[in-house]
Amino acid sequence: MVRLAIYDMDKTITRDATWTRFLIAGARRRAPWRLALLPVAGAMALGHPLRLVDRARLKGLTQRLMLGRRIPADTMRDLVAAFAGTIERDQVMAQARARIAADHADGYRLVLATASYRFYAEAIAARLGFDTVIGTEVRRDAAGDVLSGVAGDNCYGPAKRRMVEAWLDQQGIDRRHAHIRFYSDHVSDAPMLEAADEPFVVNPHPPLKRMAAARGWPILDWR
Repeated sequence: MVRLAIYDMDKTITRDATWTRFLIAGARRRAPWRLALLPVAGAMALGHPLRLVDRARLKGLTQRLMLGRRIPADTMRDLVAAFAGTIERDQVMAQARARIAADHADGYRLVLATASYRFYAEAIAARLGFDTVIGTEVRRDAAGDVLSGVAGDNCYGPAKRRMVEAWLDQQGIDRRHAHIRFYSDHVSDAPMLEAADEPFVVNPHPPLKRMAAARGWPILDWR
């Protein structure tokens, strides 16, 4: 039996969402004048609840606004390394860190499944001892430089479950012979929570808290 502990990242492991923090950190290091554009990025974000722009498109728009159309690969590596260190030091909740360590000690393979871009989520995950990251891919050119925009699916909602299932297939893991724990704070992860053998609702917002109560899912408070 393969044992997997799959974690969402933003507001499950970290106190806050990471994307805006990454944009601010990147703009500060690359082009501080772009910080003046942060209110514009915030206005763009308001388009999502109004259904004017989807999450994947919003990622690309805010990335282009705050970081530019193209970032050389070596520059991005430096940005990511500094950012991951800050997140690991200041944003990871102590109880999340303890649960990750406990799952590892119990023999679970640690998987981070996040809507955040994999290129920076991997650096955070490595600092926390994760084995694998499943996340949103960013567009790149032939040289490996980072372009604005999402490549493929945004790892969110039903797409996250599909991407986890695709990863299981790639790894040759038969779902019938796998035991999965899944941790998340957000109702968008209901498809993965429903697919897990042990669903854990962590720091839930009200819609997920209501769903957890109705379905008898354990609720953990790591805040």
